[in-house]
Amino acid sequence: MDGVLLIDKPAGISSHDVVAAVRRSLGGARTGHAGTLDPFATGLLLVLVGKATKAQRALMSLPKRYEVLAQLGALSSTGDPEGEITRTGRVPPDPPPLPTGELRQRPPIHSAVKIEGERAYRRARRGERPLMPERLITVYSFRQTWREPAAAGGELPRAAFAIECAAGTYVRSLIADLGDAYCLELRRTAIGPFAVGDASPLPPRGVPWSEPPLLALDAALARLPDAGH
Repeated sequence: MDGVLLIDKPAGISSHDVVAAVRRSLGGARTGHAGTLDPFATGLLLVLVGKATKAQRALMSLPKRYEVLAQLGALSSTGDPEGEITRTGRVPPDPPPLPTGELRQRPPIHSAVKIEGERAYRRARRGERPLMPERLITVYSFRQTWREPAAAGGELPRAAFAIECAAGTYVRSLIADLGDAYCLELRRTAIGPFAVGDASPLPPRGVPWSEPPLLALDAALARLPDAGH
């Protein structure tokens, strides 16, 4: 059993949890994934089965598309709803400057980037604030799609964004860099030529997946931009 599963990851579980669930449903088949999603995020996750795990690097390097719901006028220690929230009331301009092209970015301290051999998020959980190394990223498109004003009763405004970026980009950092803002919701809608509209939900827990909707490895690789060259 070799191929790629397009899975629509729900919120509240890690990418590792998704891979483990698929592995159990397929009776212990070798599995992996091509591009982590944070637990709070939803959307497309490519789960690789059997020989498809050898294509992990090629699939991970594909550009990604995201839809983001951002809370404005507040900060999060992790850049998402799971962090310590500080309400500031300072709201980025409408529309805010939205950078595109090749950029320098510091990953969030609550990330899996290794600092001196240890995951940054582990150090952050101990109260450390490691200096995250800058990296070059590429943002192809960054648009604000709507914004709602502050509501009566003190509710802060929110805004939605559509982002297309190269692999290795931290969307949480793109939103945090707008000013006082963080990701409320994050959904990955596409990885290269693969779209979340073609994805399947996870199989029910404990139920064998006798006919998984596998995309054959050859068919998956044929969709890549440099296929046939």
